[in-house]
Amino acid sequence: MTYDITAVRAQFPALAAGTAHFDGPGGTQTPQPVIRAVADALAHPLSNRGHGAPGERNAESIVTETRRAMADLLGAHPSGIVFGRSATQLAYDFSRTLAKTWSPGDEVVVTRLDHDANIRPWVQAAARAGATVRWADFDPDTGELAVDDIRSVLSERTRLVAVTAASNLIGTRPAVAEISRLAHEAGALSYVDGVHYTAHALVDLEQLGADFFACSPYKFLGPHHGVLAARPELLETLRPDKLLPSTDAVPERFELGTLPYEFLAGTHAAVDFLAGLDASAAGTRRQRLAAGFAALEAHEQTLRTQIDKGLSSLPDVTVHSRAADRTPTLLLTFEGRATTDAYRFLVERGVHAPSGSFYAVEASRRLGLGDTGGLRIGLAPYNCTQDVDRLLTGLSEFLT
Repeated sequence: MTYDITAVRAQFPALAAGTAHFDGPGGTQTPQPVIRAVADALAHPLSNRGHGAPGERNAESIVTETRRAMADLLGAHPSGIVFGRSATQLAYDFSRTLAKTWSPGDEVVVTRLDHDANIRPWVQAAARAGATVRWADFDPDTGELAVDDIRSVLSERTRLVAVTAASNLIGTRPAVAEISRLAHEAGALSYVDGVHYTAHALVDLEQLGADFFACSPYKFLGPHHGVLAARPELLETLRPDKLLPSTDAVPERFELGTLPYEFLAGTHAAVDFLAGLDASAAGTRRQRLAAGFAALEAHEQTLRTQIDKGLSSLPDVTVHSRAADRTPTLLLTFEGRATTDAYRFLVERGVHAPSGSFYAVEASRRLGLGDTGGLRIGLAPYNCTQDVDRLLTGLSEFLT
């Protein structure tokens, strides 16, 4: 297992500006292969999908190959890959579709750990259907969302459990496989927000037990759009609203309007880039992705340890990311100091670590931080030890 951080960083032209980026949870920088793939798609003929004219064939090939790439990334079937404008849009679309089967007295479970995109669509859909929302809490002292927290709000009327695979605010990775099993035992479906998780760990849809798994390529080096994975046979049972002339085939049934072909080409390239993170890896793309993520996780763990050690020596710092299993994402607050001031102080020194609740407003409130949140430090594949040194030096200067 090898991880050549110098070679990785050389692929990101944005890094030439000199900023040390710790804003990966909000969106990563883009490597050259992804930039080229987007440009190449636009530089060649493109038309509505088909099998005749060159533009039709190009569009068809881009969609087909990107479904295969995302299926390899998520451990899914290509026919279960749905493309959308964003993960938020996909959650709203599927909440409206699934709510058609709900009745008054049915129940939907959401958690206070989640990004609002995996809360509000379900809360609003439940309200329209007359269903009841049950809230699963997490422990603000440990950051843990326990399986028992989900079990306590399940019943025979539960129709859906919406849960994050990893908190975008504090990094907590709940036991999604066990949560999905409990949901299925109650006769419910599980909808998993994997937007933050997919950037840091290899996804296995079957192992997670997720009926639906949503992610956003721009969080793992790709362009801005959303992807949802599900079993094709499950998608066949769902009837979304759609235009009369549009296809009823799965997964196209759920894709409204013309797809962003150039962005899909970029997403394909991002998956291939991740599959090359371990330069010594061989085998299928899925096998190379497994090796690449193993190398990435080891690299990020090294940097996270460096950050943890550095923070422990700084005064008046509270780290709210405490779960035993978590991504390399840390939320900080400072005694008597505003995190927005820390953010601005760091920006002036070429370090980008943003401040806020990052749409995880329920989690921020549960932590006692209101809607303000804290300073979030998030690692990405291109971060290096020098970035961490600059971050820690900047925080030390801010606090002294």
